[in-house]
Amino acid sequence: MTRQYQTRSVQRALTPTGGFLSGFAFSLNPYIGCAFGDNGGCPFCYVRCLPVARTRPQGWGRWVIAKENLAARLAAELAQIESQGRLDRLTIFMSSATDPYQGLERDARLTRAALELLVRYPPRRLMVQTRSPMVERDLDLLKALHKRVIVSLTLETDDEQVRRQLCPTSPSIARRVGVAQRLRAAGIFVQLAIAPMLPNHPERLAEIAAIAADRVVVDTLRDGDGSGGRRSQALGMPDRLGRLGYAHWWREDAHAPLMAALRAAMGEERVGFSQTGFNAI
Repeated sequence: MTRQYQTRSVQRALTPTGGFLSGFAFSLNPYIGCAFGDNGGCPFCYVRCLPVARTRPQGWGRWVIAKENLAARLAAELAQIESQGRLDRLTIFMSSATDPYQGLERDARLTRAALELLVRYPPRRLMVQTRSPMVERDLDLLKALHKRVIVSLTLETDDEQVRRQLCPTSPSIARRVGVAQRLRAAGIFVQLAIAPMLPNHPERLAEIAAIAADRVVVDTLRDGDGSGGRRSQALGMPDRLGRLGYAHWWREDAHAPLMAALRAAMGEERVGFSQTGFNAI
């Protein structure tokens, strides 16, 4: 599949947030678009339903725009926040509508540039949300941020067959778990985001989470799409699950066995759910 890669200047780097991410003051998205999300990639991605996904004639996943002046804008904004004495209250979620470590980052290095600035202007809390093992490349900067940073790695399932069926463009489960373990061993606070939760083996996934992460948050197709499941329905997820023999995973209580297994393996305080879970740290 051919993807289009372009650049664009932006007026600001930090975007005030709220709603689902009410625990964070700003979101930081180095890119617009997501190369993980091609037509066969992440059919559940709620961003497909947002206006940004319809700004170009090509389908979501067929284009990515790099914010070429991101570092300059972020430097100016962080300097202003520092001058106002607000750095110690600054909370940032990177990223909310793209993956900061998709393939283009190898050359564009916008995410690394942002982390370098955040080391210089350390916030109170930074959450780096990604599904990519490339995050390990920036271990030096993550270690410099130390207790101010949380790396949240998406791991929707423990079942490789499910991954291949429902998010085939995502890295393998083994690669993501390996990165989580190495980051944690290096002293980085690691969260596994089972988001959205896809069909899984609860006890096995709980064992993986207990070893690989300091914390886990579970979200579902119903609870995590920002519309009570309506976006997931519009994307055809109930039908897709049904065709694959997973119809019962659309039930409202489908997450209950996994939540119970995680709490048994990790303790109540290390397990969060949906919006409250993401914002509780």
